[in-house]
This record gives sequence, C-alpha cells and structure tokens, in this order.
Amino acid sequence: MSTAEETTQVERPDHPVNRPDAAATVVLTMRQLGVAGLPRNYELFYEAVTGGRRDLVDALSELGARPTQKQLDEVAARVLGRGDEAAVEEAHSKIVTKLSEIIALLRKERTSMETYGKILGETSSGLAAPQPLSREFLEKIISVTATATRTSLASQREIVSSIGNKSNELQSVKMQLEEYKRLADTDALTQISNRRAFDRALGTIYDSNRNIVFSALILADIDRFKTINDRFGHPVGDRILQIVANLIRSTVKAEAFVARTGGEEFAIILEGHGEDATCRVAEEVRQTILDAPFVNTAKGTNYGPITVSLGLCMATQAQSPDYLYAKADRALYASKTAGRNRTTRFSTLKDGNFGKNWLLYRNS
Repeated sequence: MSTAEETTQVERPDHPVNRPDAAATVVLTMRQLGVAGLPRNYELFYEAVTGGRRDLVDALSELGARPTQKQLDEVAARVLGRGDEAAVEEAHSKIVTKLSEIIALLRKERTSMETYGKILGETSSGLAAPQPLSREFLEKIISVTATATRTSLASQREIVSSIGNKSNELQSVKMQLEEYKRLADTDALTQISNRRAFDRALGTIYDSNRNIVFSALILADIDRFKTINDRFGHPVGDRILQIVANLIRSTVKAEAFVARTGGEEFAIILEGHGEDATCRVAEEVRQTILDAPFVNTAKGTNYGPITVSLGLCMATQAQSPDYLYAKADRALYASKTAGRNRTTRFSTLKDGNFGKNWLLYRNS
C-alpha cells in the first residue's frame, strides 16, 4: 500500500466516540479520499466511524486513496445491504423513456390527423367547384374520403391501444419507483427509517411555526455497543440493533417518526408534546429497553442488560434543524458522561455550548 493510501485509511477508534469529533473525522477522511459530498457517502463514512463495523472499515480501506462512486456504492450494497440508489435512477430512466414513447405516439396521431384534415380540405374544395361534377369525379372523391376515414380510424384505434399499453407500463414503473424510494429511505438492518429519511423529516419541522411549537427531537444511543460487538460478534450486535429498533417503534405513538441515524444511534421526532411529556416518552423508551430480555434461549446466553442514553431538545430551543440536532446531541453526550442509562434535557444544561464540528459535517 502506498504512503497516500496509508494516510487516508478509515479508522475506527477503540474508545467511545465523541459525536462532534466523529463528524470532523468523517469530513476530513472524505476530503482526503476525494469522496463526493453526497448524502449517501456521508451516511456510509459516518457508519464506518461510529458504527463499530470493522468489516465496513476494512472494505473502505481496501479501496485505496481515490475510491470511485461506483466502488463506494458497491461497498454500501455488499456490507450494509444498501444498493437502492442505482435502482431509483434506473426507474427514473424508465419513466422518462415511457413518457417519451407516449409523446411520440401523440405526435404520430397529430400528423395523421393533419393529413386527414388536408384530404378533407382538398375534397371540400373539389365539391365547391363552380363547374358541374361528373359521376366519375364524385365516386373518386367518395373513395378518397372513405379510404382516408378508414385509415384515420384505424390509426386512432392503434394509437389508443398503444397509449393504453404504455400507460399500464408507466404505472408499473411508477409503482416500482415508489417501492425503490421506500427502500432507499429504509434502514436495511432494522427496517425503520434511515438517516436520509431522518434528515428530510427533521427539515420539515421548521417549515411552519406550528411545527416548531409542537415538535421535539429525542436521540438515543445504545451504551457500550462496541463492547457488545467485541465480546459477542457483529451478528449479535446486529440482532440487538433490530430488537432495540422494534422496542422503540412499539413504545412511541404510531405517528412518531423513528429512524436509525447511524451505528447504534436512533432518533425520534415527536409532535404535539411539551417538554415534560417528551421527557416521559424518552424515559419510557429507556425503561422498556432496560427491562427487555436480551437472551439467546437456544445457547443459554444472556447479552443484557442493554441500556440506552438519551438526549432531547424542543424545536423552540433551536433556530434550525442543524442546531436542533446539535443540541439534542449535546444532551445525549451529557447523559453519556454522567454515567449512561439516563435522559438529559438540553434545557437543563448549564453550559449552552455544543460541538461546532457537528455543524461542519451537517453543512458540508
């Protein structure tokens, strides 16, 4: 491996990750590797830095100093089971093709009608001639008109049938596209929303004053997850992530937005809750996970207890989605440093400062 490659390998710290520091590491690593600042690339490298996925780190490091976008997408599909971007683009291309075919059919019909109109116009001119019309001339006009009419009707039936078929094909492709979009917004492991869908949902909070007044963000992070992976292996870690995701989803109301935002971190966007009610929801999530059995009955292995730390912030306490996330993340970090397995409100923190490096990651 060259010197350049050695200096741009993706590193996974062996100590707990400070979120702002992790974000700075993501940005620096991507810049050194010349990786495009696409959302799916941020998600991929953030997962490598914070997710405890040694297989992902190794896969990215093997790409060398200047990985191509195709190579990055292949790693995402192979290691994370996330390869829907190309499928979405293909579906878009199919829709454009089908629409182009329908437009071509309509243009063909327009040309056919213009020709038919020209024939009728010429026939009308012949009938309006001042000299007497012979029987032979009238029969010719009738024959030409009848032939043009039959041709036009046949052409119209063909066009209608073709457009019907193309429309059915277009509807099928649109349904595929909707499914691809759903998959592109779904975390492959836990089957809840992923970081891409979360970023979009977080942004909508500040679309109206009503959303700001009645919305809150909760971030939850599994405690000592790297130790779980190191001790029991990644398959067990993945299964724990799935169980925690299901517990969060089943604990909060159906209308709440739940996502896995990277590694062992989850996010909950609540609407219609004050700060006290939001804190009660967070505590209910924490207690539900704490009380849940994480046991492999077949092997008799107990992986628990599993605990989570949580941080929350009300939308009214931040001026933008970036600051809302950063403040909830600051509260989450406070829960970690205070001993884990607890919930912290941003409003209770004496020091209002929070990691600026996280904003660098979000705004790059």
